[in-house]
Amino acid sequence: MIFPEYIKAGDTIGVTAPSAGVSKEADIVRFKSAKKRLEDFGYKVIFTDDVFKDDGNGRSTDAITRAREFMELIENPEVKYICSAKGGDFLMEILPYLDFNKIKANPKWIQGFSDNTSLTFNICTSCDIATVYCNNFGDFGMENWHSSVEENLKILEGEINSQKNYDMYEDDYYDRVTGLESYNLTKPVSMKLYNGNKGEGKADFSGRMIGGCLDVVMDTLGTKYENVKGFVEKYKDEGIVWYLESFLNNSEGVMRNMWKMKELGWFENTKGILFGRELMYEKFSETEFDEACMTMLEELKIPVIFGVDIGHKAPQLCIINGAYYTINYDNGLKLTYRK
Repeated sequence: MIFPEYIKAGDTIGVTAPSAGVSKEADIVRFKSAKKRLEDFGYKVIFTDDVFKDDGNGRSTDAITRAREFMELIENPEVKYICSAKGGDFLMEILPYLDFNKIKANPKWIQGFSDNTSLTFNICTSCDIATVYCNNFGDFGMENWHSSVEENLKILEGEINSQKNYDMYEDDYYDRVTGLESYNLTKPVSMKLYNGNKGEGKADFSGRMIGGCLDVVMDTLGTKYENVKGFVEKYKDEGIVWYLESFLNNSEGVMRNMWKMKELGWFENTKGILFGRELMYEKFSETEFDEACMTMLEELKIPVIFGVDIGHKAPQLCIINGAYYTINYDNGLKLTYRK
């Protein structure tokens, strides 16, 4: 696994919009604040041309231009860390226009979540480069950083390699007024374990981490842009740990997704699975998200944890695709990684 160099003061951070851009005034304020905060830490921050644009259809601009702007950051030797502006729905459109050979020849940290799974997931499995599933750029712009944002930067700097779950989470979308707001933490974090392997309510497992937004993973499943079978085979001796979270799905859809991944052999050599909090989940069959997943996963007989701080209901743990993680669950969750 290729690990990019950890970042340090003096390095350049490149922000681009491979999916949607930001155009609301509060978001623009938030981005300017994020730029200043990171510059105060000694970093240089550059924006590609279309970060603050929106074509009205959930894209910052056309696919070819979005791909070109991303590749400009890949080929810029001063840029050590690329952070996506926002999620969206159509990032997969840029994949045919990316040069994966150049991406592999210029390893650097690539971060984003949600629709950015098309980058973080596929670059990790296809190029064998570690990528980051965590906040999009705007979260660096909150006036009072949540501890998860601080940890995000410290992980990129190589200062820490371990995280624990948070106490509270944001259970819904909240419109920003100033753009500088922190998370609106409304509910206590609550996790649920199936198939604990260390006694009642306890589990330990480890392996190479891979995953992202389930909705987006399904978009490129079976295409030439993913190489999950190759990833699973390469790291079979170390084992695999999956993490998944869902933006928009329903009970039947989740069952079909899990069945398809299982039948493709994606869960071979898997030692455990983490599920983030689902966002918009419809229970057509009155089946809860965890129950829907376990309908297809129970036969694997591995630990599966639901309600983890991953995904659309902030805050988020900073997950490194391709890293070797040790997971400890015992009255809380602890994740520790190594290269």
